[in-house]
Amino acid sequence: MSGTPADGVDLVKPREACGVVGVYLPGGPVAHLSYLGLYALQHRGQESAGIAVSDRTHITVVKDMGLVASAFDDRVLAGLEGDLAIGHTRYSTTGSSSWRAAQPFYRGLDGTEFALGHNGNLTNTAELAASSGMLDGVVTSDSDLVAELIAQRINATPQITRTRPREAVTEALAEVLPSLRGGFTFVVADRDRLIGVRDPHGIWPLCLGRLDVDEQAGDDAGSSQSSGGWVLASENPALEVVGATFEREIQPGEMIVIDAAGCRSLWPFAATSSTGDGASPYLCVFEFVYFSRPDTTLAGQNVHAARQRMGAHLATNAPVDADLVMPVPESGIPAAQGYARASGIAYGDGLVKNRYIGRTFIAPNQHVRSLGVRTKLNPISPNIDGRRLVVVDDSIVRGTTTRSIVEMLRSAGAVEVHLRISSPPYRWPCFYGMDTGTSDELLAANRDLAEIEAYLGVDSLAYLSLDQLVEATGVPGGGFCHACLTGEYPVEIGAGARAEVFGSAADEPNRSLIATGSVQRAAVAESVAG
Repeated sequence: MSGTPADGVDLVKPREACGVVGVYLPGGPVAHLSYLGLYALQHRGQESAGIAVSDRTHITVVKDMGLVASAFDDRVLAGLEGDLAIGHTRYSTTGSSSWRAAQPFYRGLDGTEFALGHNGNLTNTAELAASSGMLDGVVTSDSDLVAELIAQRINATPQITRTRPREAVTEALAEVLPSLRGGFTFVVADRDRLIGVRDPHGIWPLCLGRLDVDEQAGDDAGSSQSSGGWVLASENPALEVVGATFEREIQPGEMIVIDAAGCRSLWPFAATSSTGDGASPYLCVFEFVYFSRPDTTLAGQNVHAARQRMGAHLATNAPVDADLVMPVPESGIPAAQGYARASGIAYGDGLVKNRYIGRTFIAPNQHVRSLGVRTKLNPISPNIDGRRLVVVDDSIVRGTTTRSIVEMLRSAGAVEVHLRISSPPYRWPCFYGMDTGTSDELLAANRDLAEIEAYLGVDSLAYLSLDQLVEATGVPGGGFCHACLTGEYPVEIGAGARAEVFGSAADEPNRSLIATGSVQRAAVAESVAG
């Protein structure tokens, strides 16, 4: 699904697909723990939420549209008793925005059943659906497609379900996974097992934590809980929220199976082995820039500290005389702190964010759109009036919101507005699970720096270079997916998917933008003033 229309009034940012969590704790409150884990991952998706629980006899799935707190209450959670669970919070990038497309997806088969939650996006969905003989409308999304492929594989091998029913889902999943292309993580629950999967390039994160059974299982825990419990989550703060201890990140290409025997790893992708060798790491660099919570740890590095280093690099490479460094809340705060510290310019707040407003209406004209932005951000005029401002944000996607913010600051009395962005220009669409619309919707796709300055109405604009961004992550020799910044896609994109986003090869971005801005305000160019 495409993102918010360009004439909407949402604070347009890159949007990541989903957050996933899985809990294995026989005799423990697995539904409640899944709820808490999803609550910690709410920033990764606000469209729908769901939990699937297995009591080793049946799997029960509850899902609804809206935020986690809207989908579940104490009454609903109390009825979800079991030994293992998976949870999902969704922002759609493929498929419709509807209850039917909410996750986890469920399949009940002869002799077995399973539920599946998916974070990311497949790039060969159409090809997979065609090769498996599916008709239009059979599945609602790429996630639903994967569930259907697993079900088809189980139905094609009934002897496994008859003789080894506990292995049916595990073996079918391992056989389906090598056919998938894109960026993805999965959590899967059958009646007895919790399974986690990370794609061979590790584009999206997934981590493993251990639960202390004495604290989580309760006074009635029996001998079956002696081995403790396990948690899978998109980010480690979700582990901490449920009381789990971080063990490690799931490796690219790894399929981890958790049951009464403990944890074991399988390597179903041809390019991986029991040690993970051969799987090229390509973690999405925007996990460091924007997606992940600031208290998340990725590849051993704290995200908040990395974002502060990004701001410090900006201060060194794009200095300017100013009176105040201020962030665009909330994602620009760490980088603004780093910029202020490195530059010696005072740090302060210039905008207040309304945290209690969700998606708003599609506005009919620019005047109403600008008023819509004020429902989410409002200036602190005494901090702005008569001052030269350095405004720090993490990224610019379409630029409509940024331009409205600049106009708001000038109306509040700002003498100068110097914009600093803690990532390179966002020029290419993502096919792996980040939703930013089509190529022609991206502000930097075919504009140079002066044109972007003119469109935004700023006195100067500076981006962070890719090398500086990677250095700021602190990951030594880390491999990242930066396709949205460079057009270098680590997983092949089919011609059909490219045409849908770019239209034709002639429409693909062809300009290279630099990381530093001029210090003179550019005249507003009529060609980009719309």
